[in-house]
Amino acid sequence: MLDFAAQYAAFQRRDPAWDGVVFVAVKTTGVYCRPVCRARTPLARNVRFYGSAPSAERAGFRPCLRCRPEAAPFCPAWKGTRTTVERALALIEEGALDRGNVEALAGRLGVGARHLSRLFAEHLDASPLQVALSLRVQRAKRLIDGSELPLTLVAQHAGFSSARRMNAAFAKLYGHSAASLRCKRPTVAMQSTPMEIGNGQELRHRQCGTEA
Repeated sequence: MLDFAAQYAAFQRRDPAWDGVVFVAVKTTGVYCRPVCRARTPLARNVRFYGSAPSAERAGFRPCLRCRPEAAPFCPAWKGTRTTVERALALIEEGALDRGNVEALAGRLGVGARHLSRLFAEHLDASPLQVALSLRVQRAKRLIDGSELPLTLVAQHAGFSSARRMNAAFAKLYGHSAASLRCKRPTVAMQSTPMEIGNGQELRHRQCGTEA
């Protein structure tokens, strides 16, 4: 267990070495951030730390729209010490729980579903399904921000079974619909660039930038 004082000190100095290691939740706002967030540092009594984005979300906190914790490197402090969890995370990122269930994932790893869930609870304070949902939302958020794909296709590429399920996840996490988070700037210069959407695929998308 990481020491609160050490975590808070790293948060105060916005230490990039802690980015992805801890996530900072602020009780007064209901928002969680990366430790490198440039927002004003809250008082220590109003702060809680979590070892993963899904664990902060499970506690009822929503992602900061300024520092975008969904973009933080997914590298817990224990990375490298639990091969089974690392392999599970890689498979989940590839979509194993978008198409299958925890039992099938555990079978691919040669362990039982209960044991795999215990490992996730121990190291990420979240279940495999919670991690998978968080990653789906992250993928969808990137596509919404950086592409003009219809939301039905965003949901498909992100791993949701339907746009309705994606909208429900966004409403629960952000308090807004997926469509309301799309980049809406009337005066922008658009530049076509490739965006990786998983499994080695690339999507040509338009990147927003202010006109000169």
